[in-house]
Amino acid sequence: MRALPVVVLLVGLGSVPAFAQSSSNSQPAPPLSNVVSLSATGETEVPQDLLILSLRTTKEGSSAAAVQNELKAALDRALAMARAQEKKGQMDVRTGQFSLYPRYGKEGKIAGWQGTAELLLEGRDFSLVSSTAGKLDSLTMSSAAFSLSREARQRLEKEVEALAIERFRARANDVAKGFGFSSYVLREVSVSSTDDGGMPVHPRMMAMEAKGMSDASIPVAAGNSTVRVTVSGSIQLR
Repeated sequence: MRALPVVVLLVGLGSVPAFAQSSSNSQPAPPLSNVVSLSATGETEVPQDLLILSLRTTKEGSSAAAVQNELKAALDRALAMARAQEKKGQMDVRTGQFSLYPRYGKEGKIAGWQGTAELLLEGRDFSLVSSTAGKLDSLTMSSAAFSLSREARQRLEKEVEALAIERFRARANDVAKGFGFSSYVLREVSVSSTDDGGMPVHPRMMAMEAKGMSDASIPVAAGNSTVRVTVSGSIQLR
């Protein structure tokens, strides 16, 4: 039973010289020549087609249970009204933040409770989303966000990617001819996409006035998003 580890150890040691000898016989790869790095970009600007409205309510009281019940009642009322207008893709309804936390007095003891409930309306039908938001009298407007829908972004990325690749190939040909070569071989390439001027995708937020909006459409105006695809890599001239 004790001899087995010793045998394994001896076999392992015996294989080391053979491995070292094999490594010493390998020759370093010759350095590459006539390698050029370059990049090309394709982009397009399109109107944002997705609107997200956030509606909230805040309640305060001395009892946590009472505050929670008030929040639930306000949210249930708004949710029922919004769901009656919901249309898949055109306006989707979902709940957002629901929080309840204590407020402390000067002596460090709990002096009361405060909570927040949120409802989100999201869709491509700006008129339906904004008019529905205006009817939810148990909640008030918090913010509006505009962006590209996932479907629109994926479709545009394919189009812009094809343009960026075409520009990369044209630039590679021009570089090869400029240096007196007739062709090139693609060595490595990477493709990256960004939205809104090369920054990570963050919807633009606008604070909305909550007063006097009962049963009226919320005024909204979308901007534009820029979808950009960059193709970068290296080529070997031939």
